Amino acid sequence: MKKEFTHIDETGNPQMVDVSEKNVTLRSATARAIVKFPEEIFEKLAADEFKTHKGMVFQTAIIAGIMAAKQTGTLIPLCHPLGLENCNIEIQINSNNELEIHCQASIRAKTGVEMEALVGASLAALTVYDMCKSLSHDIVIKEIQLMEKQGGKNDFRRT
Repeated sequence: MKKEFTHIDETGNPQMVDVSEKNVTLRSATARAIVKFPEEIFEKLAADEFKTHKGMVFQTAIIAGIMAAKQTGTLIPLCHPLGLENCNIEIQINSNNELEIHCQASIRAKTGVEMEALVGASLAALTVYDMCKSLSHDIVIKEIQLMEKQGGKNDFRRT
């Protein structure tokens, strides 16, 4: 089966995907962003339990990510506006002393929530950067990617 761009009509103009004939199903998606710090900055942040003069880094990033996921339809022009039914953000330190930010979103709807999960993870990572940039501008946000989606035509799981 040939894959087609769904947001371009037959004349080449942008279009919102028509989901009016789709069935409402449970849709969920999880996205991940990774934030890498210079070693000395990571050690300082970890020693201070990720508290900065701007406040608690993890808690602030979680709130920002959830708020952003809820605004995806206004941020990305052709996304459908969705009233998310659930959105969770978890931040963990991985074995490389990086922050792994996971955003999981779900809804019963006619369209998926991949973009909401990706926006949530991205904005949480950007908030971490903002809160820590006074320590270093050598912070890198990397590997923002969809990890899993369920519902709709196809399920997906990154291995």
